[in-house]
Amino acid sequence: MNSTEIPNWLKQRAFLTPNRIAIKTEYEEISFLTLHQNVLKKANQLSNAGIQQGDVVSVLMKNSVEMVEIIHALKYIGAVTVLLNIKLTGNELEFQVSDSGTKMLLTEDALIEKANEINIKKMLVKDLEQYPEKDCCIQEYFSLDQADTIMYTSGTTGSPKGVIHTYGNHLWSAIGSSLNLGLHQDDCWLLAVPMFHISGLSILYRSVIYGIPAVIHEGFDPKKANAAIINQGVTIMSVVSIMLARMVEELGDETYPDRFRCMLLGGGPAPKPLLENCLTKNIPVFQTYGMTETASQVVTLAPEYSISKLGSAGKPLFPVQIKIEKEGSPAIPNEVGEIVVKAPNVTNGYLNRMDATKTSIVDGWLYTGDIGYLDEEGFLFVMDRRSDLIISGGENIYPAELEAVLLAHPSIIEAGVTGVEDDKWGQVPAAFVRIVDGSNASEAEIIEFCYEKLARYKVPKSIHFVDRLPRNASNKLLRRKLIELLKDEKQ
Repeated sequence: MNSTEIPNWLKQRAFLTPNRIAIKTEYEEISFLTLHQNVLKKANQLSNAGIQQGDVVSVLMKNSVEMVEIIHALKYIGAVTVLLNIKLTGNELEFQVSDSGTKMLLTEDALIEKANEINIKKMLVKDLEQYPEKDCCIQEYFSLDQADTIMYTSGTTGSPKGVIHTYGNHLWSAIGSSLNLGLHQDDCWLLAVPMFHISGLSILYRSVIYGIPAVIHEGFDPKKANAAIINQGVTIMSVVSIMLARMVEELGDETYPDRFRCMLLGGGPAPKPLLENCLTKNIPVFQTYGMTETASQVVTLAPEYSISKLGSAGKPLFPVQIKIEKEGSPAIPNEVGEIVVKAPNVTNGYLNRMDATKTSIVDGWLYTGDIGYLDEEGFLFVMDRRSDLIISGGENIYPAELEAVLLAHPSIIEAGVTGVEDDKWGQVPAAFVRIVDGSNASEAEIIEFCYEKLARYKVPKSIHFVDRLPRNASNKLLRRKLIELLKDEKQ
C-alpha cells in the first residue's frame, strides 16, 4: 500500500470490528463480518459470471440488503458501478447504460420488466446462486484516484451527464461529514433515501468507514422512519423538507429520544414554520447543501443557527472552500452570484463529456450552476439553480424564496414556483400548491398573503391547486416539470 491507497474498507472494517452491527432492517441485523462473508461470496459468483476488474456494471435495484451486498461485491472485484434511478423510463436508462459502456446490468424481479426494455446483457441478482464461487482476485486496497461509481445528473438541460466519483471523493465526503457532525460510539444512520442517489450511497459508505450501523428502508415511510428513530437506536437521518414535514405530522404529540442528535436536511431551504415546529419538539435540524458532483454535502448549518440564519445552508465543511463569483469576479458579501466549490470530494469530471468538464471545473473549482451569496460571517445562502431562475422585466426572481413564503401560509403543505411566458414581462412566476384537506384557501387570499411578504414583482401571478407536486426519487422538487401541470389543466 502506498500513500495514495486505502484498505478495502468493508474488508478492513470486518477485520477491525467484526461483531459490530453493519445493517439493520425490520427483520434482521447483520454484522460487519457476516456482511463481508456474504459480499465475498457474491464477488466470487459475479467473477464467475464474467465480471472482471475495470468492467462497468449497472445496478437497477431498490434499497435492500442484496443491493448493499452487490455494491460492495463490485468493489471487491474492482468494477465501476453505475447506479441507475429506478424511476427513469426505459429510454432514459438505455442512454445511461450505453453512454457508460456498461458490460452487464444487475437487477431484481420487481424491476425486470423495466430492465427488459434495455438492450443490454442483464442478470437477476437471485440467479447468481446458480454460479459456483470462483475465487476472484479481491481488491485489497483502493486507489484514491480510482473510479468507483458513476451517477447521472437529472439532465435539466440536454442529456444527463455521468458524474465520476473516485474512492477518494467518497472517503473525503465521509471525513468532512464526521469532522462536522462528530462521530459517537452509539451512532446509527437511517437510510430511507435511495442508494442510487448520492445522499443514500454516502450513508452506506459512511456506515462502513465509521463502523456504525445503517438502518435500511426500501423507501420512505414517515411512520416507519419515526419508529426506527424511537425503537432502533437511530441517531442520524438524512431528509428533504417534505419528508421531515410528514414525519413531524405523523409524530403528533410524541418526541424523539435524546440520543437522536441530527436530522440532516438537504434539497433546499426549509420553511420557517417547519423549523419552528422542530424547535418546539427538540428535533435537531442541520440544514445542508451539496450535489452529485460534490459526493454529498459540502456546507452544513448547525441547529443553533436554524432560526437566526433562516434560509442559510451554513458554512463549508472542514475540507471545503466556497466562493461566489459574479461575471467572473469575486462577489462581495451579500452579493448574489454563482456558487463555486473546491474540495477533495468534488468530482474530477463527467464521463465522455470533456466539454462539460472543462466548462464546469476550472483549476479544481467546480462551477455549480447554483445561485447564492455569502453573508458577512461566511454563511452560504442558496437562492436557486441558475436554470430555475425567473427573469421578469429584467428583475431576477428566485423560486425558492417564493416557495418559502408560500409554505409559511397555514393552509399550504407543498409549494413549487416556476416561470411562465408573459408578453409584457417576458416571464412571470406561477405557483403550484397543495393545501390541507378541508381548507377553503383561495387564489386571491394566497396572493394577498404574498403581497404582505414579497416585493410586488415577485408575487406569483397565478396560484394553481394540485394534488401533488413532481418530485424525484429523493423527494426533491422538480421545478422544470411544474409547467407540465399547466398543460394538464388545459386538457
